[in-house]
Amino acid sequence: MGMPSMPELLVILLIVVLLFGAKKIPDLAKGIGTGIKNFKKSMKDDDEETKVATNDTTGQINKTESKVDSKIEEKTKA
Repeated sequence: MGMPSMPELLVILLIVVLLFGAKKIPDLAKGIGTGIKNFKKSMKDDDEETKVATNDTTGQINKTESKVDSKIEEKTKA
């Protein structure tokens, strides 16, 4: 199954206009656009939170490694 041809697209458009009316279509498109915008924003915010959490974890690992390294150095000096 490929992409619908021009006559098929026109039939689909005609059905949509009959179901929703010409005045409702711009409102529906606006609602869909707002939904997509909010979804992208939440995905971006989630990615930023993940990066911050990853950096926090890396910082904790580095601190732990330095503590272990300093304890090993103390034991080797003794």
